[in-house]
Amino acid sequence: MAQALTFNDYPFLKELGLSEENLGVYSGKWGGSGDFLTSISPSTGKPIARVRQSSTQEYEECISAMEAAKRTWQATPMPKRGEIVRQIGDGLRAKLVPLAKLVALEMGKIHKEGVGEVQEFIDMCDYAVGMSRMLTGQIIPSERPGHVIHENWHPLGLIGIITAFNFPVAVFGWNVALSLVCGNCQIWKGASTTSLLTLAVMKIVAEVLEKNGVPPGVCTMVIGPGRTVGELLIQDKRLKLISFTGSTEVGRHISTVVGTRFGRTILELGGNNALVVMDDANLDLALRAVLFAAIGTAGQRCTSIRRLFLHEKVYDSFLARLLSGYRSVKIGDPLHEDTLMGPVHTAGALKEFSEGLKTIQEQGGKILHGGKVLSDRPGFYVEPTLVSINHDAPIVKTELFVPILYVMKFSTLDEAIEYNNEVPQGLSSALFTNNQMNVFRWTGALGSDCGIVNINVGTSGAEIGGAFGGEKETGGGREAGSDSWKQYMRRATCTINYSADLPLAQGIDFSALTAQDDKPSHTLNTDKAALNSNP
Repeated sequence: MAQALTFNDYPFLKELGLSEENLGVYSGKWGGSGDFLTSISPSTGKPIARVRQSSTQEYEECISAMEAAKRTWQATPMPKRGEIVRQIGDGLRAKLVPLAKLVALEMGKIHKEGVGEVQEFIDMCDYAVGMSRMLTGQIIPSERPGHVIHENWHPLGLIGIITAFNFPVAVFGWNVALSLVCGNCQIWKGASTTSLLTLAVMKIVAEVLEKNGVPPGVCTMVIGPGRTVGELLIQDKRLKLISFTGSTEVGRHISTVVGTRFGRTILELGGNNALVVMDDANLDLALRAVLFAAIGTAGQRCTSIRRLFLHEKVYDSFLARLLSGYRSVKIGDPLHEDTLMGPVHTAGALKEFSEGLKTIQEQGGKILHGGKVLSDRPGFYVEPTLVSINHDAPIVKTELFVPILYVMKFSTLDEAIEYNNEVPQGLSSALFTNNQMNVFRWTGALGSDCGIVNINVGTSGAEIGGAFGGEKETGGGREAGSDSWKQYMRRATCTINYSADLPLAQGIDFSALTAQDDKPSHTLNTDKAALNSNP
């Protein structure tokens, strides 16, 4: 017998326009005729509400709406597109508290982190609004007299955005705020396990679009399994870009499929991040950074610390303090303000945790703290776990997306850099030191090979102003700030001749071809006197 829905236990859900049964497609109108999907709260293990998923026909309706809206949206001035994004940010501000609570309820991160996640989308809207009045190309010097070269940036057209469970609000914000300003139409598929958050955010976006008379296909949404709806997105030649956040395995498949049709991808995949503590580091600062980056979101951030490298001179003292910190972590309901760590997201994560620890011990690892699934309560809770292990154990090179932190010893910075770089992933890294020589060694070309290379800052909690993303099996994608907007646009290099001559680049001279007395009438006349004379 199916469990009763707990929807009515959470009044804030109605503030977000949700109900016990919801439609999971938006194409300018709400629909959904596929199977029901039940959202489960990781803090209780109980069902919250249900969502009717997309059918193939409804996916096509979304794409048709996007095609119909494309020309109108592209012709809309960028500052006016920015105004729509500004209103989306205001809509999110108005719903920040209930949205943050839903992040805690459906994803499982603590409420304070949920507030931060929604704020990140709001900040991206602010960033994109500014960009809508500042985005520029380049004027490039020409080697030819009377010529100028400049760059034009144009919308790509239609794009697909596929987001993961661990940041069900912010990652969509990273993409859609920029893409809307850039003039694209998009279709969003959020993670199935956070379908209520996808719906709640889309309701805010849809309200703004409809209120302003924006064509309905500018932003569409489908909820459904990756093997069906997700596969439709990545196979669709009409989508010029697929932005995907998720596992390396799925990212490799998406890269292959989209690359075959010469489409673009933005891939945000595995992390396996390291933090290095030198013997000259501010240990108080390092300890705080480690605790948040390892325990925050129950170790389910792309930027969570997986590997902690401690200099041999501070290994024992720092580990003792870290163990004390781990013992003080309060685990519980993520909606309670005093909770520091909530549940892992699914029952599958419990299995990953248990099986991962078994493999760790088989490969010589020793559990220093934690290691237990907390089966004495409802929901999907585990103890945050510290493990000592050799840096070259095979399991260390495989990212476990649960709160397990490997603790390892090193002697020199060169050794720590080698250990940091030896894994196939390359997202985020951090070095704690007060020595400027170490700083520039770590951030230089022979230092960390990650996309995020920090000094005296943890591996997580990146600001939106910088480009976010990593190298190697992390996928190479970049989102949020810096020049990430360029991925959502196509570049046209324009050469304009405002002279009466037609010189060629690189000094090539074809003038003899037009110097004949009997040249055909349709040949371009390059005689200066003739071209410059009055009619």
